[in-house]
Amino acid sequence: MVVGANPCPLGDILRVRGLLELKCLLDSTDVVLIQKNISRTFENLRSHVNSESCVLRVRDSPVIIWPYKSVHVTPKDISPDTLCEELHHWIQTDEQDVYGKKSKKKSKKSSGARLILLNLMMDVTKSGPLPAPVLCRTLQKAHFLSTTLPLDCVVCISPADTIKDACERLLEALTNQLCEMEQEMLRHMEGTTLAVPEPFHFLLPEAKELVTVLYPAGVPESQLETQRKEFHQRFELPEDRPYFRRANAYHFPNEPYKDGYLRNPHMALTHPNLDDGKVYLVQGVYSYHHYMQDRMDDNGWGCAYRSLQTICSWFQQQGYVERRVPTHREIQQALVDVGDKQASFVGSRQWIGSFEVHAVLNQLLGVTSKIMFVSQGSEMATKGRELANHFLTEGTPVMIGGGVLAHTILGVAWSETTGMIRFLILDPHYTGAEDLQVITDKGWCGWKGPEFWDQGAYYNMCLPQRPKVV
Repeated sequence: MVVGANPCPLGDILRVRGLLELKCLLDSTDVVLIQKNISRTFENLRSHVNSESCVLRVRDSPVIIWPYKSVHVTPKDISPDTLCEELHHWIQTDEQDVYGKKSKKKSKKSSGARLILLNLMMDVTKSGPLPAPVLCRTLQKAHFLSTTLPLDCVVCISPADTIKDACERLLEALTNQLCEMEQEMLRHMEGTTLAVPEPFHFLLPEAKELVTVLYPAGVPESQLETQRKEFHQRFELPEDRPYFRRANAYHFPNEPYKDGYLRNPHMALTHPNLDDGKVYLVQGVYSYHHYMQDRMDDNGWGCAYRSLQTICSWFQQQGYVERRVPTHREIQQALVDVGDKQASFVGSRQWIGSFEVHAVLNQLLGVTSKIMFVSQGSEMATKGRELANHFLTEGTPVMIGGGVLAHTILGVAWSETTGMIRFLILDPHYTGAEDLQVITDKGWCGWKGPEFWDQGAYYNMCLPQRPKVV
């Protein structure tokens, strides 16, 4: 279910998150009565959010807002008429110095949209005299529903919006999301089993807005295809690639990846300057896999495995597959399963090449690939058109193997008129820590000329193809 689109042409993004307890006594097996009880509980939650108990706290700052207490704000230097952009002066951000030490610094003004994070909280205590609690005991058979709703709303504001304006939009968004959560929960209800709706935000191609969608937790992507097709039609998106799978959800800049791998290190590089040249790059997000990760000492033999893992991570993070990136042993077992290797290959330190990468992608992910070869490295300079077309149409990382080395090609800068070419290389032979500056400064991810290739070596390239799915 689409909750709403949030256009952000100029201003900042406000993101409010919070957990609300949904507790409901289901004292009947009648589906209609159960639905009425759930709806009544959601109505109470909406009333609670739109009451004086509602509190919004600006993350990493001393700023606290009570929207329904005449938009009361602390500290006293801030008022309801204060511009939202002034909140950045109160926000402390973690920044790392050149030695990797963290320090607290005030958020600086920058060009483009910035993110302000807020927590939704509820006042537990109330002012004034309160009645004494009354306890009663009732014995009856009933189902008691208790779960947590993960509210997550995004609102875009303009430079002229005040804190009061922002609160009105945030509370409207929270109320609407609770309404949508109620509908989504009832839609996927099976007997007394309920699926918790989870919000996901998506940044669509060539769009300046975030679209929020609710999906029921625990329901696999295969059962949500009909919904996704409706979204594709509504937003006039092609139906040959995923845009609304959970893995396609927008990754906010402040959110660290939990697995520890670097994402898209090439984004830190400057594009080369070629006369009449264009740059063609990998599309989407991938993880950088290299020697010595995952407590696996594959130094000297595992470069093609790591390149394959980078490719698998691309298919996972674009939403084409749900399985995790395969280990070296799983890669070897897949090659045994397809009859390419003997059983003794599993657990060995033997190399693999482009054809094995192609076979594993097909076996584990159901992904087909094209194989392109050159009889010597000096011919790589003539492959600009083919590689440019691949990144333009497929956009997947390319594994290349030649001699005893394997690399990943992430893009090309190529001039059709002059034939000049540069290759964007991700090197799996790196053995250090996940340090973006070292990786880019030392050329482990960088632009290389045709001389990078062994001029006399034979090279095979594996060009994975996108499956045609929604």
